[in-house]
Amino acid sequence: MKIAIITPSRLKRSTLVGKSDFYFLEHAVASATAQEFSNSQLTIHFFVGVDADTVIPARLADHPQITFVRSECKAQVPALNAAIRAVDANWDFVGFLEDDDRWLPQYLAVAIRALDGFDFVSSTQLEVNETDEPVRINDFPAPSGWLMRRSTFEKVGAIDPSSKWHYDNEWLGRLAETGLRRAHLVEATAPANMQDAFQVRPWLANVLRFGGPNIHLVRHGFVLPLVYRLVHPGSGTSYVGEGGTAKEESNAEYQRLIDRFGRIPW
Repeated sequence: MKIAIITPSRLKRSTLVGKSDFYFLEHAVASATAQEFSNSQLTIHFFVGVDADTVIPARLADHPQITFVRSECKAQVPALNAAIRAVDANWDFVGFLEDDDRWLPQYLAVAIRALDGFDFVSSTQLEVNETDEPVRINDFPAPSGWLMRRSTFEKVGAIDPSSKWHYDNEWLGRLAETGLRRAHLVEATAPANMQDAFQVRPWLANVLRFGGPNIHLVRHGFVLPLVYRLVHPGSGTSYVGEGGTAKEESNAEYQRLIDRFGRIPW
């Protein structure tokens, strides 16, 4: 069983307290290699898209589980698509993990089991701060919770090169158009239907409302989400939240999504 993990990275140093000697990417890779998975034949490999002029530190360049792929310019989506092009047909599953996010050790076992009955898996995340303390649960299906069969990946295709801030919404919109079955993983105590989610977890209700015709909530047996998302000043979300040009670009992309899909896909 072979899993290709696609990661865009600027190879920034970690901002987690006490971890400044490491790169964010090292945390992501460590979380993937620490998975509690019973299949000893599991192969995990990262395809990391970087800007054309990125200097790759020796300890990362020599890492046996990382292949670096350079894009032709300096932007996240070109880096993502460069990494995507490097993933050939020999991989059984394709996942995404942003370099400042992490998987809990149970994530892959739960996600792969879900793929017995679905074609694509997304996940709720637990947002944590730079001291690794919980901030909140975030139900938006960010890419770091995506895992899919290779056939799903091929059917939906690469990232839209015109996207900058919301490539994930656009890709999820095209996924929904395929009619493929999608599972969204939630913790054991999360609402399991639209009515309950609408009352107490409106973003989870958005997943069901705007995720397409074949989306289902799937509870796992753990009390926390299995994806950790780091909240820090250098993230793309923080740039949009500061307003200015980034916010204007974000709003324009949202309008294009509404024009294209009739909604902002989740």
